[in-house]
Amino acid sequence: MADGYGPTTYDVIIVGMGPAGATAAAALSRGGLTVLGLDKDAHPRYKVCGGGLSARIDHALEPGFHSVVEQSVTGVQFVYRGQDPLLIESARPIAYMVMRDRFDHYLVQEAIQAGAHIRTGHGVVELMQDQHGVEVVTAQGRYRAQIVLGADGANSVVARRFFPQRSQYRAPALESEVPLGNGRHGHSASTILVDVGAARQGYGWIFPKRACLSVGVGEFRRKSKSLRATFDRFVTDEQHVIGGAVPRPAGHPIPVYTESEKREQDEESRFVAGRAALVGDAAHLVDPLFGEGIYYAIRSGQLAAHAILAHRDDHHMAVSAYAAALRREILPDFRVTARMAQVIYAFPRLAFRLLGRYQDVVQDYFEVLQGRTTAQQFLPNAKKRLKASVNDLLLEALHLR
Repeated sequence: MADGYGPTTYDVIIVGMGPAGATAAAALSRGGLTVLGLDKDAHPRYKVCGGGLSARIDHALEPGFHSVVEQSVTGVQFVYRGQDPLLIESARPIAYMVMRDRFDHYLVQEAIQAGAHIRTGHGVVELMQDQHGVEVVTAQGRYRAQIVLGADGANSVVARRFFPQRSQYRAPALESEVPLGNGRHGHSASTILVDVGAARQGYGWIFPKRACLSVGVGEFRRKSKSLRATFDRFVTDEQHVIGGAVPRPAGHPIPVYTESEKREQDEESRFVAGRAALVGDAAHLVDPLFGEGIYYAIRSGQLAAHAILAHRDDHHMAVSAYAAALRREILPDFRVTARMAQVIYAFPRLAFRLLGRYQDVVQDYFEVLQGRTTAQQFLPNAKKRLKASVNDLLLEALHLR
């Protein structure tokens, strides 16, 4: 750990200590590898974020994470531009709400307890790789490893350095956190609100926390010229829920997954390059339907760690095995939810009407969020149930668009 006195060698260096990086660091350290985790920010660090974790996270993390869960969600209240509320509930939790400073700090502490060396306030200024390994340079020192994981978010330094040809598509979002004060709000602590008509090719949301509501809008398209006006309209429509002044929103990119034009040939190169691999938001592993990223950050961090541990003496096999794991477990569901998103966001008014007509289908999708089935398994059954009225729906779509 001789900062400033030449490279210090580890098995794996992880850039970014959000959910993906911290989870990977913990798993690798428990597996007996030496791990250095670097983050440009000090922890715990505040971050405006919806903080929604689908309940399938219970299958990925040990139960201790529940100590930092703000609320358990069992229902979704759908509206269309603030009107016609439709509440659909589940007997089991479908999601958990977290504040990112507490949740990320919990995961970092888990990594430290597992034996990882974590250095915050260490922004990366240079990265290099050759046949012998990778070198990561910060203002405080130089470090070498066999593999580097880029877990540094949508604007990843690792991706810019080692993946210069990757897609830069990031969906725009605006979000604010509204203090609850004396409870002056009209929102159930166990229900999230989703407005399917609040944004073009996107939606608005209100997520409940212990002391605040996370309020935001996102548009899953490449350009948005009036997102602030969309946000202002959404919070005006939902003032009866929010109940107070809304602080100025913060903008952030959502790196949603998009298909490669050469899917089978090019897919691996989107996630691995030489001794480098991308996880979480840095890899654009964000669900195209709802923009959920935290679960996939954690799961991709685990998949990367498992691949490296299984091939600890062969970095080529390790990164290739990680890309193969993504193709097996995560990408097939993303292709399904991308198709769903295209239809829902192209015809939001029709989609809202279908929610009321086919609430049982929504209940089935809750099972995807609970990890009891997959999007791949969900879609064929849903299509069968909707098939009987396809012609009527197409006619409706033409009239409503």
